[in-house]
Amino acid sequence: MKVSVVVPTWNEADNIEPCLASILSGGESGRSVSETGEAEGRVAEVIVADGGSRDSTVMLVEAMQDVRVRVIQSLPGRGEQLATGAELATGEMLLFLHADNRLPLNWWAQLREADWPAWGGFYQRIDHPAWRYRMLEWGNAWRGRVRSNLFGDQAIFVHRDLYERVGGFERVALMEDVMLSAKLRAHCPATLLPGPVQVDARRWQRRGVVRQTLLNWQIQREFSKGASPEDLRRVYDG
Repeated sequence: MKVSVVVPTWNEADNIEPCLASILSGGESGRSVSETGEAEGRVAEVIVADGGSRDSTVMLVEAMQDVRVRVIQSLPGRGEQLATGAELATGEMLLFLHADNRLPLNWWAQLREADWPAWGGFYQRIDHPAWRYRMLEWGNAWRGRVRSNLFGDQAIFVHRDLYERVGGFERVALMEDVMLSAKLRAHCPATLLPGPVQVDARRWQRRGVVRQTLLNWQIQREFSKGASPEDLRRVYDG
């Protein structure tokens, strides 16, 4: 099965190269030999949907000169960028990866060995040694495994036909991952694969683990009460 990976970016020059390397190296580990005797990669394409970066993000992507990788320009906003990238993707499976995340080396093999689940994500490993981050990982895994509520930094994957059937990502300012999860779990539960996806700890370090976690809970609570993604985006940005 061919996989299209969509990566939304905005000023991610420090992260985009290792992010893309993790995608391509994992896809290479799933190579097979075709009837002609040529090796076949399993990454159909990587679409970097840039929302107007002012740093060297776009230049770094273009400098890779890999035919599987292309950068497109999108209106800003993660929901908008993800939806735009998915519209242009051609793979049978779509995988959405944040630019500050890294896929495990065997990510494609994990999908194959799980018999290509309808949708799901991966366990995480946050790049920080403190025990608080292990608690965050546990909580995020519980949320995905028990409630089928996945966040974007768990590298959501979904069959193209199911993605299109539920209407895909909403072009909203925030909560696009929660909204997609809600639509998908109405069809079937999420599958959580071992991963782990490496996650940059920067947002927790910026605000502090407790403060960031409480803010996330507040936003989810207000969203469940009917707050708009645009209002929640202003709250999140502080």
